[in-house]
This record gives sequence, structure tokens and C-alpha cells, in this order.
Amino acid sequence: MVIKQLSVSLDNTPGALATISESLGREGVNVRAISVADTSDRSTVRFVFDDPEKAKNMLIANGYTPKETEVLAVEIPDHPGGMLGVLKPLKAAGINVHYLYPHLGRVSNNAIVILGVDQTEKAQEILAANWVKTLGREAYNV
Repeated sequence: MVIKQLSVSLDNTPGALATISESLGREGVNVRAISVADTSDRSTVRFVFDDPEKAKNMLIANGYTPKETEVLAVEIPDHPGGMLGVLKPLKAAGINVHYLYPHLGRVSNNAIVILGVDQTEKAQEILAANWVKTLGREAYNV
């Protein structure tokens, strides 16, 4: 199951992330996962929201240009080497992991990570065949 990630590019200036956070809070949109990657001038912020459509509309209304991407929310056992159970089958299948970042929730004491891969549908099939659970819409509310 895939979920929606929204990404925005922000000026790398004081208060840019606070401004977007204030707008989200005012509209009652909750961030479930977030990643910020910066360069000297710009930052790319990746979000998973509890209500992706409302978040997308809010971002557009506030002058942002969100990019929507399908990603996977994957349960990972919270112990040393736990991530290998996800990464090893993807490697064997020739699937490239472009990025991953933590989700703020947990399921049954397992961590959740957001995976951006080059072959999302195939990655989901490979993970399922290796008993790795991916979350669907429930990732928006964990």
C-alpha cells in the first residue's frame, strides 16, 4: 500500500519552516512524518500529513507548490539490524532506496519509516513477499 508524501521547496532563511508550520496548525493539519534536506539557498521539506488533500490545498492557498509523491510507510523492528530486513530484499531485487526518514508514530512497538524508492509497486511486492508490513491509510493516523 502506498501513501502520499507532499514536498515543498523553501528558502533557507530564518522562519521559513515556522511560517509553514503555523499555517498547518491554524488549519488543523497534523504532520505524521517530516524530513528536511538543505542546501545553502533552499531546503526541501518532505511531509506525510494526516489529511494529504487538505494539506495540499492549504499549501497551494498559501503560495507553495507542493509536489505529490507515492511512498511506502514500512514497519521496522526496533532493534539493532532491524532495518536490514527491509533493505536487504530491496537490494536483492535491484530496487534503489532514494531516501528514508522516520515516521512519528509506532505500531506494535515497531518503528515506522517512510521509503522513497525508484520502483514503488515492485518494492511493495518484494517487501510483502519477505513478510515486511507496509501501512496504508492508517499511516496518516498512527
